[in-house]
Amino acid sequence: MSKITMVGLKKFNLFMGLMHAVQGALMLALSNDFTLPIKTYFVEFDPAVGQLITKPEVIYDLKVGPAVASFLFLSAIAHFSVSLIPQVRNWYEKNLGKGMNLARWIEYSFSSSVMIVIIAMLTGIYSAVALMCIFALNAMMVLFGWMMELHNQTTKKTDWTSFIFGCVAGIVPWIAIALYLGFSGEGDMRAPDFVYWIFFSLFLFFNVFAVNMVLQYKKLGKWQDYLYGERMYIILSLVAKSLLAWQVFAGTLRPV
Repeated sequence: MSKITMVGLKKFNLFMGLMHAVQGALMLALSNDFTLPIKTYFVEFDPAVGQLITKPEVIYDLKVGPAVASFLFLSAIAHFSVSLIPQVRNWYEKNLGKGMNLARWIEYSFSSSVMIVIIAMLTGIYSAVALMCIFALNAMMVLFGWMMELHNQTTKKTDWTSFIFGCVAGIVPWIAIALYLGFSGEGDMRAPDFVYWIFFSLFLFFNVFAVNMVLQYKKLGKWQDYLYGERMYIILSLVAKSLLAWQVFAGTLRPV
């Protein structure tokens, strides 16, 4: 019999939902009005020089405080939904019994994609198109996790194809961010130190999610119980989101 029960998992989800919601509310209440620009870089003909030139234009100033709060609230909504809405809870528990959690992948595809967009913007990636692509690639990485669990419902031996494709999709945004950090220059052109801490700490945590999946499918130690792996996903999600939220707060959102 599993040491982690569905009833215990329900209570755990409720507690974690509350933890995310409280942090989201604090982020909204305490944050200043710091913004980051989202830009377009279209070309237009300049008759003065007789050639096409790139014309940057700010199309939206993103308030970072609410953006950070949004991924905390997305997690809170997911936790409360699988705990308090009977139909969603039944679907969640039925899938857990099969060794998969589609609710996780739906939530992560949005919340973690918002997270990496914020990280990208902190390094100076402001292009609306680039941010859209970063969001989409990260979401695809997460949805490959969905496919990994769904596909292996019908295999006798674990098929790692979806996992590998997900890793390929997921590494691209981090490479783009690393390039911006690596070539940002020195002095005033260099990204603030806290951005480097965010990059390394969140890159580590994003990869620990993949390690958790590997341990689940290898059935090593406590990970023989799928619910143990599920509990670890929930803990990792809270830690990663909290770590990003409060590092961003300390670096840019503290009241002046």
